[in-house]
Amino acid sequence: MGQRPTLHILYSCPFCWKVRGLIEHLDMDVDYVPVNGMKIRKEVAFAGDWGKVPVFTDENGHHIVDSTPLLRHIDATYNDGKLAALGDAARQDEWMTWVDTHMSKATVPILYGSLGSALKTTTRISKIEKFGFLSKRLYAWAGFPIMWGIIARKRVKKDGRTPKKLWHDLLSEFTGAFEGQPFFGGDQPDLVDFAAFGYMRSVFPFPQFDQLRDHEAGMAWYNGMSGTLRGA
Repeated sequence: MGQRPTLHILYSCPFCWKVRGLIEHLDMDVDYVPVNGMKIRKEVAFAGDWGKVPVFTDENGHHIVDSTPLLRHIDATYNDGKLAALGDAARQDEWMTWVDTHMSKATVPILYGSLGSALKTTTRISKIEKFGFLSKRLYAWAGFPIMWGIIARKRVKKDGRTPKKLWHDLLSEFTGAFEGQPFFGGDQPDLVDFAAFGYMRSVFPFPQFDQLRDHEAGMAWYNGMSGTLRGA
C-alpha cells in the first residue's frame, strides 16, 4: 500500500485553494503540509525546479505541480474524470482560461490595493502561515509596503477600477455564464467552478472579503460551492 498523498500549501494561496476545494469536495484523504512563505523554493525543492505551491505528491511518491493541471489530474485519477466530462469541453476550456487570466489578477489588488489593506493582509498572513519567529515579523512589517508600492498599486492604476469594482465585474461576468443554473457546471460544479472558487476563497480570511458580500449572485454561488466541500 502506498503512502498517504500530501499537498504542500500556503493557507492564503489562491492556487492552493483551487486544488484544496476539489480535494475537500471529493473528501480525499490528503495531508496538508504548510510551507514557510519565506522559504518556499527550498521547502519544495524535492519536486524539481518548480519552486512554487501547491505541490501534490501521490500515494506512489510522484509529484504533480501547477494548479490547473493539478485540478485535471485529481479529477481524472480520483474521480474518473467526471467533472471534466460535464458540459461542453470547449466551453469549459475557454472559461478555465478566462478564470485563470482574470480572477488570478484580481486577488492582489483587493488584498494589497491600498496601504491600509496591504498592512492588514500581511499582518493576517504572518499569523496564519508557517513562519519562523523573525520571518513572521519581517513579513508583517516589511512585506506590506513592497506588495502595495511595487505590485498592487501598479495593477490598480493600470486597470482603472477600484478592487471592489473589479471583483464585482468579474463575478457578474462569471455568474452570467451560468445559464440560469446554480453553478458554471450546471446543477453541480465542474472544474471551472473550483478554479474560480479558489481565487475567491483565498480572500475569505481577510477583512476585504466584506467588499464581495453585496454581490448577490456571486455570494450565492460561493456559498453553494462551500456547501459542496464534504471534507472541509
